[in-house]
Amino acid sequence: MYKRLTTGIGGFSMAMLACLAMVGVIVLITPSSDKETLPTVDYAPHTRVLLIAAPYTSYVPSGLPARWRPTSSRVTGERGKEPIAWHLGFVTPTDEYAALEQSDERPDVFIGRMTNRNQRVGTQQIAGASWDRYFREDKRQRSLARRLPDVTLVVTGTASYEELAVLAGSLRPQKASPTPRPTST
Repeated sequence: MYKRLTTGIGGFSMAMLACLAMVGVIVLITPSSDKETLPTVDYAPHTRVLLIAAPYTSYVPSGLPARWRPTSSRVTGERGKEPIAWHLGFVTPTDEYAALEQSDERPDVFIGRMTNRNQRVGTQQIAGASWDRYFREDKRQRSLARRLPDVTLVVTGTASYEELAVLAGSLRPQKASPTPRPTST
């Protein structure tokens, strides 16, 4: 009798039913959610890195509403050798994406790369400053760009121009370090 249950089509069917039952139990007891969850990051360390590494006055968001959630932050480049850039990404209150991009790279090159466009589509006044608007329809990408003497700021993403303006309006200057500070070992 035992051999009959473990061989042939009957044995195969029993093994498959046992596996499917185990998978069913696992699926039932595993919590699930259809909502994608992105990590929240602390970007304060990168603001300190910018004070040391960037030869320009960097701009940091201050006073953003609580529902703006930072999800990515990175500083790239090496002072004296290549442009220093900071990327800071957010999920907005409407679950769209907005990012702050800033660099001392040549403004035309940096803006073209960050906005995926070379032609501006207008201007927008934010907190008394004029920002250039860019739009890329196929990616639903809206961008605001501002050229300053030593740094270029781009606020970009799938968020509306109104939400991008909230991020742009929250930016506050931090003074650059005149020379890199020595590191202790």
